[in-house]
Amino acid sequence: MVELSESGLIEKELTLRNLRLTKEVLETRRSIARWLALSLGILNPGESRLSSVAVLDALMHFQFVEKSNPDVNALMLYIGKNWEEINEKTLRYHLLRMKRMGLVENAQGKFCLRSPSVGDRFDAHTWAMSLYEKDYREIAAKVGDAITELKSKSVVGGSA
Repeated sequence: MVELSESGLIEKELTLRNLRLTKEVLETRRSIARWLALSLGILNPGESRLSSVAVLDALMHFQFVEKSNPDVNALMLYIGKNWEEINEKTLRYHLLRMKRMGLVENAQGKFCLRSPSVGDRFDAHTWAMSLYEKDYREIAAKVGDAITELKSKSVVGGSA
């Protein structure tokens, strides 16, 4: 039997968490930003580093409040004013990480949250509803194909 290299099969990983949205979470901008980072898989439970949360908050601010695409300097200014100073290397690290997650896009030195395939990218609900829609459809289709193949290879009364 041929051994599969599972890690070589992974095209993309998605982490989404269904968290309770309590009134305590909604009390401050920081707690909401942390909740979003946990929910979107940017931050892991118990993780104390806040630089990734600050970067996400800045991207959300520019996209949904200012309706603009910031450059690195604008992001650094926002984070420095609303969180704490962040160095450019750390900022670029988090932007690249979020880009690899499929959350961030960039062009001509400007950054934004990934645009929905249909609808207004500045509308929070439209953006959230379509964020991983394409990825989930692709995954669901592959899972369906795998189950169909599994059924065709089933052995009655034995193991395979």
